[in-house]
Amino acid sequence: MTSAPEPLLALSNVNTFYGQAQVHFDLSITVARGHIACLLGGNASGKSTTMKIILGLVKPRSGEVTFDGASLIGLSTPQIVRRGIASVPEARRLFADMSVRENILMGAFVRNDRDAVAQDLDRMLTLFPKLGQRLSQRAGSLSGGEQQMVAMARALMSRPRMIVMDEPTMGLSPLYVDRVLELIRTINQEGVSVFMVEQNASLALEIAHEAYVLQTGRIVLSGPARTLKDDPRVRDAYLGGSEAA
Repeated sequence: MTSAPEPLLALSNVNTFYGQAQVHFDLSITVARGHIACLLGGNASGKSTTMKIILGLVKPRSGEVTFDGASLIGLSTPQIVRRGIASVPEARRLFADMSVRENILMGAFVRNDRDAVAQDLDRMLTLFPKLGQRLSQRAGSLSGGEQQMVAMARALMSRPRMIVMDEPTMGLSPLYVDRVLELIRTINQEGVSVFMVEQNASLALEIAHEAYVLQTGRIVLSGPARTLKDDPRVRDAYLGGSEAA
């Protein structure tokens, strides 16, 4: 019998508040080493706050967040990046007036190994060949799909052990949605674990190993993605009722 992969990221019994409003209720999520895990949920379910907790932007009132066995609670975002977590934020958050090259290199801000950074930039242009034709262009002039590739390349420049992605397919054309999902698979196959927040359940469940469904701050379903993909409860729990079918 094969043992379960070792957890890399773990959120345990996390309770989060904005003022008096509770956002998470005993939230527990595990991302196994080498796996893709997705968090599904509608608007105001607490998905984006989950990302902010992992990145140190929001501190939970109680509970624990660990990465490779060490607590992340109380660490700054740069400290968390140095531990090996990189972010691809919602809406990409590029520096629109800076060039594509400058945006990608921003991902290496925690590194001092210039020669290796240059090698990694070359590797990014192999992984994202279209960006090689756009290096001197303003990032703000790119299409949404191209900007998403810049954001992914920027995240990989820190040589992370895990990437957390907030709505990676949001606003993209169908062609770029397929390309982004293919790239997520490729990045994972190269050894980077992935935690992605996504509203599009069918797409996320295609590539994930494990999935969690978040509804008003509570995990209502979890398990292997291939199992949840065929579970009729996913439609009810994630989409909020059969009328969304």
